[in-house]
Amino acid sequence: MELSWVTVDTPLPSGAMKFGVTANGVAAATYAGAVFAGKPVGVPECGDTRARALVEARVGEYFAGRRRELGLPIDWRYATGPHLTVLRCLFTEVEYGKAITYGELAARSGVFEDLSGPGLPARTVGQMMGANPLPLLVPCHRVVAADGLGGFGGAWHGVETKRWLLTLEGVLPPTLDWDGPAD
Repeated sequence: MELSWVTVDTPLPSGAMKFGVTANGVAAATYAGAVFAGKPVGVPECGDTRARALVEARVGEYFAGRRRELGLPIDWRYATGPHLTVLRCLFTEVEYGKAITYGELAARSGVFEDLSGPGLPARTVGQMMGANPLPLLVPCHRVVAADGLGGFGGAWHGVETKRWLLTLEGVLPPTLDWDGPAD
C-alpha cells in the first residue's frame, strides 16, 4: 500500500509533523521534510479516519505531556539490515526520559562487532539516526554525542527540535524560555 499522510500541528521549532501511514501502521514521519522516498510529503492525505484520529490523538497527547510512548503500530518497511537492527534496539531499549550516546547504541545493538576504527561505529549510528524513517516514533532524539547533544536533521531547527524533545522528556532541564506543557 502506498503511503498516505497525516499532518499534526506540534509546538516544535520545526512546526507540524507529517506521518506516513499504511494499512500496517506508521511507516514514515518527518519534522519538516518535503520529500520522502522520492515522493512529496503530505500527498495523498490519509483518508482512513480511524488511522488519522489515532495518529492525531496520540501525537497530541505526547506533546501535551500526557503520553510517554506513542503506542502507534509501526510499519518497518523503510528500514532494513543493520539499520533496522539499530532502530529496533533504540525503540525497545531507550525509554522516555533517557538518553544514550551514539557509541553506546552502536555497542548495544551488536551490529558493529566487525567494524574497526576509533569512533567509526558511533559515526555510523549517527548517520543511521539521520536516515531514521520514523523520527519521534523511533526516538532518535534520545541519541546524543558523548560530549553534547550531537546533530539532528541538519536543518536550522534540528538541534533546537532535539533540545525541545529532550526537555519535554525530562532529559534536559527547562530553560527560562521553555514553552512546553505545564507540569
